[in-house]
Amino acid sequence: MKKKGIIFSGIAAIVIIAIIASISVSQSVNESLNLDMGQTHGTVSTAMGSPILGSDSAPITIIEFGDYQCHQCYNWFHNTRDSVVENYIETGKANLVFVDLAFLGRDSPKAAAATYCAEEQGKYWEFHDLLYTSQEGIDSGWANSERLKAFAFSLGLDMELFDSCIDSGKFNKRVQFNINEAKKQGASATPTFIIVNSNGQQQKLVGAQPYAVFKDVIDSMI
Repeated sequence: MKKKGIIFSGIAAIVIIAIIASISVSQSVNESLNLDMGQTHGTVSTAMGSPILGSDSAPITIIEFGDYQCHQCYNWFHNTRDSVVENYIETGKANLVFVDLAFLGRDSPKAAAATYCAEEQGKYWEFHDLLYTSQEGIDSGWANSERLKAFAFSLGLDMELFDSCIDSGKFNKRVQFNINEAKKQGASATPTFIIVNSNGQQQKLVGAQPYAVFKDVIDSMI
């Protein structure tokens, strides 16, 4: 019995430490970035994710957990996303939030952090799209720091500000928060989508599903 008690106490201590660490990361990031930590869609905290693409008041939110080095994310971006944007986001029926699950390679967190450096200059989605347009093999060098800076230059960003942001690791904790949130939601592969309606109903989709699948799910939830 004593041994079981010790094991239980140890597990409880680990859980408490994990909770405290999560709160600490949230507070640290929020203090430096002044984000709305109360922003959620369904059970998902989207406070540290991308700017909302589309209308804030849309009845459906599509949350994408993705990695910029993920080939299936690339496939979804090129084969499905445009139709979702045209038929649902541009019509005000849905919006989209991207939450980083940057875990496929050493350059994945760097690429994710770079999008927030671009966001500081009002170019988050342009940088996001450019990464998925330019994707090559995992950790092949296409998303290292120098290439990320070259992408920023091509978008006309203030390079002094962008370079300082990348080199300082300013958004590393924000990316880590998103990774933790993705795992908390049971996302273990990219892309994973959670679709949420205004009543809080949620449905998960995994993989580069075709447009017809998204249409069926979204239409059933509106």
